[in-house]
Amino acid sequence: MNYAKLQLLINRFKFMWLAVFLLWMKTYLVYKLGFKISSDNLLQEFLLFINPLSSAVLILGCSLFFKDRLKNILVIILSLLATSILYANLVYYRFFSDFLTWPVLFQTSQAKELNGSVFELISFIDILILLDIVILVVYYFKNRIPNLSYIKFEKSFIFGLSVIFFVTNLLIAQIERPQLLTRAFDREMLVKYIGTFNYHIYDAYIQSMANTQRVFASGSDINEIKHYTMSKYVGPEESLLGLAKDKNVILISLESLQSFVINKKVNGEEITPFLNRLIDESYYFDNFYHQTSQGKTSDSEFLINNSLYGKDGGAVFFMNSGNEFNALPEILSNEGYYTSVMHANNKSFWNRDIMYPSLGYNEFFDIASYDVNEDNSIGWGLKDAEFFLQSIDHLKSQPEPYYTKFITITNHFPFELSEEDRFIDELETNSGTLNRYVTTVRYMDYAVETFFNQLKEEGLYKDSIFILYGDHYGISELHNKAMAIFLEKEEITPFDHVQLQRVPLYVHIPGHQNNQVLQTVGGQIDLKPTIMHLLGIKDTKDIQFGTDLFSPERDSFVVLRDGSFITDSHVYTSDKCYRKSSGIEIPTRFCEPYIEKAKLELQYSDKVINGDLLRFDINSKD
Repeated sequence: MNYAKLQLLINRFKFMWLAVFLLWMKTYLVYKLGFKISSDNLLQEFLLFINPLSSAVLILGCSLFFKDRLKNILVIILSLLATSILYANLVYYRFFSDFLTWPVLFQTSQAKELNGSVFELISFIDILILLDIVILVVYYFKNRIPNLSYIKFEKSFIFGLSVIFFVTNLLIAQIERPQLLTRAFDREMLVKYIGTFNYHIYDAYIQSMANTQRVFASGSDINEIKHYTMSKYVGPEESLLGLAKDKNVILISLESLQSFVINKKVNGEEITPFLNRLIDESYYFDNFYHQTSQGKTSDSEFLINNSLYGKDGGAVFFMNSGNEFNALPEILSNEGYYTSVMHANNKSFWNRDIMYPSLGYNEFFDIASYDVNEDNSIGWGLKDAEFFLQSIDHLKSQPEPYYTKFITITNHFPFELSEEDRFIDELETNSGTLNRYVTTVRYMDYAVETFFNQLKEEGLYKDSIFILYGDHYGISELHNKAMAIFLEKEEITPFDHVQLQRVPLYVHIPGHQNNQVLQTVGGQIDLKPTIMHLLGIKDTKDIQFGTDLFSPERDSFVVLRDGSFITDSHVYTSDKCYRKSSGIEIPTRFCEPYIEKAKLELQYSDKVINGDLLRFDINSKD
C-alpha cells in the first residue's frame, strides 16, 4: 500500500480512528486505576500501554463490513460492546482479583444468586467508563459524517494492521517473559502482556483445546501421571492410623475464613474466641492454604474430595460433572459410611445436584430441607446458627457411621449482618468490606460454638471426629491498603498476599490428648489421604496429588492454582522467590528445585480432569 492510500484511509475514517484512540486510552486507564496493574520496568509499562491497540483496531474495524450510515453507528455499538466486556472484568476483578473466563460467563445459573454481591461491587464513579461513548455520540450528531462507499483494500488493511500490532506486541512480550503463553493459569500476567480482549480470545482457544482432550484421550495417557503420584505417596503416621475408625466424620466448611483473623482482636475483643480455644483441643495446622480458583467453594469441595486441583478457569463442578471420579464420599460409602452434605442453598447452585452424585454422596440436604424465612436469614440465606440448629435432626436421621459436610454461608461477601447478631465492632479502615468482615466472622465463630454445644447435648459429640477448614479467601488484594492497616504493616507485598491465602484447619477428636499446632506446609488437596488414614483406610495409592498431613515422610510443600508455591523455607509467586521466614526477596535459583514440580502437578491434574482419565484407571475402583 502506498502513502497516498494510507492517508486516504485515515482521512476517510476519522470517526473510527477517534473511537480506536478512545477505547485504547480507556482500557489503559482501567488497567492502572481499576485493575491496578503494576510494572517492574519501562518495557512492561510500554507493553501494558500498547496492548489494547491491536484489539481496538480489530474490534472497531469490523464496522467496515457495513455500508453507509450503518458503518458509523456500528462504531458506537462496537465501542459499547467492548466497554461492556471491560466493565464486566472490572466488576469481577473487584471481588475475585481475577479476570473472567469463558466457563464463568456460561455459568448463568449462578447469576440470580449474585445480585446483592454485584451491586456491592458497583460504584457511582463507574459511569465515567461511558465517557468515550458519550463523546462518540455527540461527535456523530454534531458533525455530518459522510456516507462513504466501499474501497476494496480497506478491510484487508485494517485486519493486517491489527495483526501487525498484535504480533509486534507478542514478540516483545515473549522477549520480556519467555514462554508467556504456557502460563494460561496466570491471567493477570496475560492481560498485562497481551491485553484484556486478546486474553479473552486466547482463553477461548485454551478452553476449546481442553474440551477436545477428552475426545482424544486414551488409557495410555494415565500411566505417566500414575507413576508420578505413586512416587510421592507417603505412608501414615502409625500412631494415628485408624485413630477415628468407625467414628462419624463431620466436616465444617467455614465460608471465606482466612487465618489472619485467628487470635486477633478488635478493640480488645477476640474475633474468633471459640476457634481460638479450639486450637488447644485439636490438631491445628498453621501453614494450611486454600488452593481454589474461580470455582471458590466448589473448588475447595473438589480438592478435598478428590485430591486433584481445580481448573484454572471456570469450575470442575460445571465443566466436568460427568467425569469419572474416585472421590472420598464414594470410597467411604464402600467402607460402610453414609455420606451427605448439608447446605441451606439451592441444590443447583454450583451444579451441586449434578456433581454430588458423581462424587458418591448418598444425600444432599439443600434449602428444601430447611425452614428459611425473613426472620432467620440474611444476605445469602439461612443464618449459620439457625442452619446448624435445624441440621441436628437431619444428623440424627442418618445411619451411623456417617461422613457429613456442613457448608456455612453467613460469612459471605458482601458480609451482611443483623444488628442483633453483631457481637463485635466493625473495623475502622478505608475498606467497608474488611470492616464488616470481622463482624460476620465473629458471628460464624458463635454459630460453630453453638453447634458444638448442641451436639454435646444431643449425645452426638463423643463418637465424631470434626474437621473444620476455611474454604477460600474472603478479602481480596484490592483491599490491601486496609489490610496493611489492620495487620500493622507498611504495605502488603506479593509475599504477604500469598501468606494471606492461609486458611484455618482443625482436626478435632473428642477425648484425644496429644493435640498440637503443626507447622507442616499443606493445602486442601492433602485432606483426602489425611482423612482416609485417620479412619484406618491405609491404601491411598490411587491418583491423587495430596499427602497425609500427619505423615513424617511428607514433603512440606503446597501449590496454589496460580502457580505460586510454598515450602518450609521459601515462597514463590509472580516469578519471584522469597525467604519464608522473613519475606525478603532472594534470587530465583533458591526456588528452582520446586518450580518445575509445581508446574508439572498442575499440568498433570489438568490432564486427568480434561481428559476424564480416571475412566481408564480400573484399579482406582478396586
